Amino acid sequence: MISLKGVTKSYGGFKAVDAVDLEVSDGSVFGIIGKSGAGKSTLLRLMSLLERPDSGEIHYGSERLDTLNERDLLFWRRKMGTIFQNFNLLSSRNVRDNVAYPLEIAGWSKHDITARVAALLELVGIADKSAERLRTLSGGQKQRVAIARALAAHPKVLFCDEATSALDPQTTHSILKLIQELHERLRITVIVVTHQMDVLRTLCHEVAVISGGRIVEQGGVKTLFSSSASIVVKELLALHEARDE
Repeated sequence: MISLKGVTKSYGGFKAVDAVDLEVSDGSVFGIIGKSGAGKSTLLRLMSLLERPDSGEIHYGSERLDTLNERDLLFWRRKMGTIFQNFNLLSSRNVRDNVAYPLEIAGWSKHDITARVAALLELVGIADKSAERLRTLSGGQKQRVAIARALAAHPKVLFCDEATSALDPQTTHSILKLIQELHERLRITVIVVTHQMDVLRTLCHEVAVISGGRIVEQGGVKTLFSSSASIVVKELLALHEARDE
């Protein structure tokens, strides 16, 4: 279980995350939703320990991570993978070498890297693109490369930071289906940051709603869609319905 207790993060005088308490069960698909500037991505960076909180505690199981030294924290970061809205791939490397990159950093042998990369590209459905340069790929194919890279070192947690926001609806559907299949196959914990209601409906079991850096509602996705009292959720649902008209 991932547990946050009173987690706060400020930039200057601005509180991006404010006294957040949150629990994510192992093996779940957990959504974090809110409008732009609500603190979603900052919360995700704290949960993945890319940044440390100013105050509060972050636990993975019985281990408190926010107080670890950099060497010990690196061990835990290797158990996490992240996919981003803008892919964050290396344009100087081809598909195969982008997926291999985190394994090279972790000190894997060339033989093991070759086998692992081949298996991952097969898993995400782009084995035939192994030698391609990134500029030849579609947005959906780039995101599949990014997913393969995020899974390279056998992470226990996969973070998705607005992973489909830059994609068209058809491609979004295929990427969400892939993430769902990977979750079912690998049984990893998936944490999804999004402002898209379709992403929640398709992927998530539970969701936390963030506004002004605070969690204003948390519960099951079905409850969220059927009886949420949150103004934020009602506004997001209204935007979603207006877009579909």
